[in-house]
Amino acid sequence: MLEFAVIALRWLQYSGAVVLLGAPLFLLYSFKGTRDPNLAWARPTLIVAALVVTLGSLAALVAQTAVMAGSLSEAFKPASLSFMVTGTGLGMAMVVRAVVAILALVAVVALKPGRVLWGLLVAAGLIVAASFAWTGHGAATEGPGGPLHLVADIVHAVAAAVWLGALAALTILLLRRTVPDDLAIHRALHGFASLGTLAVGLLVMTGIVNSWFLVGPARIGHLGANLYGQLLIVKLVLFALMLALAAGNRFRLTPVLGSVLANAEDPRQALQRLRRSVVAETLVAVVLLFVVAVMGTLAPPSTI
Repeated sequence: MLEFAVIALRWLQYSGAVVLLGAPLFLLYSFKGTRDPNLAWARPTLIVAALVVTLGSLAALVAQTAVMAGSLSEAFKPASLSFMVTGTGLGMAMVVRAVVAILALVAVVALKPGRVLWGLLVAAGLIVAASFAWTGHGAATEGPGGPLHLVADIVHAVAAAVWLGALAALTILLLRRTVPDDLAIHRALHGFASLGTLAVGLLVMTGIVNSWFLVGPARIGHLGANLYGQLLIVKLVLFALMLALAAGNRFRLTPVLGSVLANAEDPRQALQRLRRSVVAETLVAVVLLFVVAVMGTLAPPSTI
């Protein structure tokens, strides 16, 4: 039961973190200097994301302490929690993540939506996303390769949050917009495509580095021999599916929308196709994050 709670809480933290970083960054680069569409959804969405990260991190701290201490009752003892926070990088990372998320929550509530708030949230999101390297396998590698693996894991987490958080914001924008500003959506799609390409490139490069340390070239041929390897295969398949959907959006559906708008035609059909594709990509991302959450609790092949 505790093991399942740890996985569920990891998934919740990942989900909140990607929105906390990717959504405000999306708002910054997609609508700068242009007339924004209706963004009434932004503040409540970011409040929920910050709360999810805060509560998820604190609950995960208790759950992880319970796993290490052997029972939930032991996890609530000050001595157990104190050791977890001060004696392990895992516990400290969770506390830092919760504190930064609380500061982000205060900023969302206190400041007006706009570039200053988005910039502060991007900074907070970067710290939150980077902290996952210390609650996963990135900080566990010893020896000369340890710093390289840690940096690769940090960049991997940040790139994933940039892509998936922007995807979440774009999904909400397409589903909930109340002001018909199709040109703004088209601009947002172009901005998303540019940064998304960079994020995907970083994900591929850092994924190779991480796999080198966690799997190793000698074990590639036997990747399906254990649960971690099987889930890694599932993760790669889901990633490839997301890439296919993203490529269709960028190279086919977005240009079609641009052509329709340029010719002053009815954009509803083009938008509906985009909406279906983006929602499908988002649903795949939700499953992928759950797979990653499970993988974070398993021993990689390199340690077996």
